[in-house]
This record gives sequence, C-alpha cells and structure tokens, in this order.
Amino acid sequence: MRRRLFGMTASVAAFGLIGSLATACGSPEGDTTTLRLVVPEYGTGPTTGSKAYWDKLTSAFAAAHPGKKVEVTLFPWADVDREVTRMVQENNAPDVALMGAYSDFAAEGRLYAAGEVMSIRAEANFLRPLADAGTVDGTLYGLPFVASSRLLFYNKALFDEAGAKPPKTWSELKDAAEALKKEGVLYPYALPLGPEEAHAEALIWELSNGGGYTDRSGGYDIASEQNAETFRWIKDNLVAPALTGPVPPAELNRQDAFAAFLRGDVGMLNGYPSLLHEARAKGVKVGTLPMPVSDTLGDEETPPAAGVADWMMAFKRDGNRELVGSFLNFVYEDENLSEFAGRYHLLPSTVSATQASRYAAADPSAEQFLIALRTAQLYPVDNPSWLQVSNTVKRNIGKAVAPSADPRIVLEQIAQQAQDAARQD
Repeated sequence: MRRRLFGMTASVAAFGLIGSLATACGSPEGDTTTLRLVVPEYGTGPTTGSKAYWDKLTSAFAAAHPGKKVEVTLFPWADVDREVTRMVQENNAPDVALMGAYSDFAAEGRLYAAGEVMSIRAEANFLRPLADAGTVDGTLYGLPFVASSRLLFYNKALFDEAGAKPPKTWSELKDAAEALKKEGVLYPYALPLGPEEAHAEALIWELSNGGGYTDRSGGYDIASEQNAETFRWIKDNLVAPALTGPVPPAELNRQDAFAAFLRGDVGMLNGYPSLLHEARAKGVKVGTLPMPVSDTLGDEETPPAAGVADWMMAFKRDGNRELVGSFLNFVYEDENLSEFAGRYHLLPSTVSATQASRYAAADPSAEQFLIALRTAQLYPVDNPSWLQVSNTVKRNIGKAVAPSADPRIVLEQIAQQAQDAARQD
C-alpha cells in the first residue's frame, strides 16, 4: 500500500514545504532530545497543506516536554516511501515515519513493537481491524493513523434522470449503467484501474464476489477462480459495452475519476469520506451504499468492505525509545488524532477518537463509513512482500479487462510475480 491514502496527491515542493523542512533529517545520530519525523503531504494546496497541523502539534509537544523538540520532513505521497527506504539504507532512519506500509521494516527487525513505546491503554485503543492489519506474528508494529472504508457512490440527479435504481447486485449495477449511458453520461461506472491506486478498485470488486488477494491462511491467492470470474464479468458486462467511460480502465487513475465525478460526468464509482465532503461542497447530490455483490453471492452473504489505513512506525535507535514513546502517546491523544482526521475528512484509527471525533459529530454520514470499517478487509500489509506485490498489481491489473485479454492469464502472471516476491522475503 505504498501510496497516499485518500486522493490528496500534491507536489509539496510546489508549496515550498520540502525545502524549508528537508533539513530535519540532519539531526546527529546520538541526539535524544530531537525526534525526527517523516510524514507525507495530505493536502491539495497551500491552504490545505499538512504543515500547519504538524507545526501546531510539535509545538504543543515541545511545550509539554521541556527540552524536547520534533523536526518534521514532509514529502509528497509519491516520494515518501522511497525516501524513507533510502534513509534506512543509508543508516539514517528517522525516529518515526508515517507512510503506506510497515511490514518490510518490521521483518528486518528495525521497528519497536507498540508495547515497547506506547502505554497499554493506547495500544489497546486501536480499532480491531486496523490493529489486526498492523500485527505480525502476534505483535503490533504498524500503528494505524487514519483510515477509511470504501462505499459505492452514485449521482442522485443522474440516476433520477435515467430512471435508474441504486444497485445491490452486479446485474443491477449493469442495468443502472446502461440506463445512464442512454442519457449520455460519460462514465456510467468509473473504473479506475490505472496505476495510481488500481489495487484498491480491484480489491473492492474481488471482495464483492467472495475473493480477495489472499486465502484463509493469508497466502496470496490472486488468481483464484472467484477473482478470475470477477474480472471476466467486468470485462464482458461493463468494459466491452463501453459502460466504463471514454478512457480505458487501465489508463484511468482514481484522482481523475474523482474529478470527473465532481464535474457530474460519472454515474457511479467507489469512494470514501473526503470525496463525499467535496461532492457536497460542490452541490452534487450523492447516494452511498455498500458495493453491489455478484449475482452468485446474492443476498446469502455480505462481503466485507475494503478498508485502507496509513501507518506510523517507530524505528529503533540507541537512546531514542523514551522520546519516541512520549511522542507517539501524544500523537494518539483523542484531540490530536481527531483534529487530523477531521482536517482531511478521514476516520481516526482509535476507538476513543472515533467516539469523540468532532468530524463524526459534525457529519453524521461518517457513521456509515465507520460501520463499514469495523468489519472491513484491508490489504495484506502484514506481508513484507506486499509493497512489491501491490506495485505489480497497480501496473498490471488493468490489463485483465482489456478487449483482447484473458483475465485468468493476466491474474496468473500477477500471481506468479507475487509468489516470487513472497519467496524473496
């Protein structure tokens, strides 16, 4: 999941942030009074940039811990994982990093377990699906920070004009898409299988047919019969009849699909809380519902929603354990975590912050995402090979619905690369 969580890609360099903060990683190796923090940019421009939040938080931390300070380095989401990896390889790891995956560093023995740096209460406070995803061999290493679940969004105005009904099954989704196409909607169903975040869209569809990336034992099962059936159905019933838009799915990125939805050019797509907020701000009337299930499953089974989280991790360094622990316990206080989640219309990762979140109180619709998150299935981020595997999926899964493709062959090729990556780890 080495990607930014929810659609707010921005060139931090354009904000003038990286240049002013990049010196943060120059702290001496033996300095136990300065914590080096690396975080990604969640904002979309100067007014929504993450710097203001971290400035406020680190100032408050320094005031509460005299003699201690935090130096922050901000990177764009596209760069943060690569930059942290580079720092680790150069034996210059930060004390704490926030990014899209953690298990490769945990497998190398570089991370503190949560129990080594957090209070018992703080460690026990994480929402269960997120804590499970952050756990390797019974030990919590990945500290979930903010999260989301995915629901199907539909444009109510376009549905009303087309006489379409909100779908509960794949066949109903196809019927709605056909009705929308007759009304001239450019993207009856937006299918973003481009390299930005194709692995998210793919998982949503796989889960809706009883599939997924892994089997019950946790091993990769990308080319399962359910998954092959899923992409075959998408290809034959949505892509072939041109119900997915003028842009081929393999070339459509999530951010572009979201922008088209906000313009009123999309009838349906999968989204998360921040998109709902943006749509309402633009006057788009949006309906939300769980992802429709395959007709094979029907009403007999309710598959989990797809869930996504970003992860904090604490790197081991001589003498830094106490400082890291103080900072992490401070970050995960309800007020601090809720403020960040509310700023970007995401979901906080802890039970108490979820209950106390000002965002949840201000926007009752967030409850539907919270409900979905409680039973959601996340990426297999506890597998050290997931970084490599997710990149393979992002680059290749769109090929499974290409006109001349055999979905099973494409999935088998991805599965083989996943098995090779797993063996290397």
